[in-house]
Amino acid sequence: MTKTALRIALTFAVAVAINFFWEVTQMPLYAGQGSIANVAVHCIAPSLGDGIIVLMIFGVGRVFLRRSDWSDRPRVSGYMLMLLSGFTLAVFIEWVAVYILGRWSYTVAMPLLLGSGIGVIPILQMLVLPPVIFKIAARLLDVIASLSA
Repeated sequence: MTKTALRIALTFAVAVAINFFWEVTQMPLYAGQGSIANVAVHCIAPSLGDGIIVLMIFGVGRVFLRRSDWSDRPRVSGYMLMLLSGFTLAVFIEWVAVYILGRWSYTVAMPLLLGSGIGVIPILQMLVLPPVIFKIAARLLDVIASLSA
């Protein structure tokens, strides 16, 4: 497996795991949720989707920064790219899911982005978690490289 492929696989795995916990935690902000077991099962698919979103952010960085290792040490340009692409993707996905597809709706407890009717918490998810995910994936990649050296 190439180093880039390993980076992508590690990033996806870390993203799914971390986003699963975020999804479970934010479930009370969504209408129609049942028991905690039901919530946990229903958080698996969104966590996989979140993993794909993080890979999309990685891909945007790969294209614009022209480096497959940009997420290991992002610098200011990398962090700005994470924030811009994470915000854009989160707003688009939430808007489509809530207002076009009707996939979910919010409870009154969900804070909304002013004037948009889009939940702030899922937007924060794609602003806060990608830098953490990329940092953990980079550390894991370093550990694997040192073990195989």
